Amino acid sequence: MQTILAQFKINPGKEAEAEEAMKKMAASVEASEAGALIYIFHRDRRDAAQITVFEVYADDAAFAAHTATEHTGQFRSYFGTLFDPASVKIDRLERIAGFSR
Repeated sequence: MQTILAQFKINPGKEAEAEEAMKKMAASVEASEAGALIYIFHRDRRDAAQITVFEVYADDAAFAAHTATEHTGQFRSYFGTLFDPASVKIDRLERIAGFSR
């Protein structure tokens, strides 16, 4: 499995457009990427501009396929207009223990 934790901020005044872009991205991943097991956007309760994306892929190939999709390329193009590119932090995590239902 491949687990990714991505974090970034929404640019001021772009909240509604950013939310629509995130919903569209999540729907595209769900509809076309069988290897994406979990793909969830979260908003920080203390800072509404702070977004965290929790992603779990079946394997390295599924993650590689995700990065190559048209919808991922489109979403990346929003960094600068909707999202702050300087705020991006991406961590690749290694699972130690736990479960999902």
